[in-house]
Amino acid sequence: MQRTIRLIWDFRGNEAEQTAKHHQIHLEEFASKEQLILKEAGVEKNQDFHWIAFLLVDEREVFKVRDALQPVRAEVEE
Repeated sequence: MQRTIRLIWDFRGNEAEQTAKHHQIHLEEFASKEQLILKEAGVEKNQDFHWIAFLLVDEREVFKVRDALQPVRAEVEE
């Protein structure tokens, strides 16, 4: 059974929310173009001026996304 991995991109500052939402669009486009088994793409607020954009993908697709889009970090979803 493949694990689900959350790939994360951080955005900070006054425009962090808008930047994260815009990045989400590009993540969804990439997932569609590369035919990833995409579980979810989204954004989350961590603090007032810190937002993240993320992709949830199967573990076997992590290297493809990592090499192309260079996420800041990754976490195993529980």
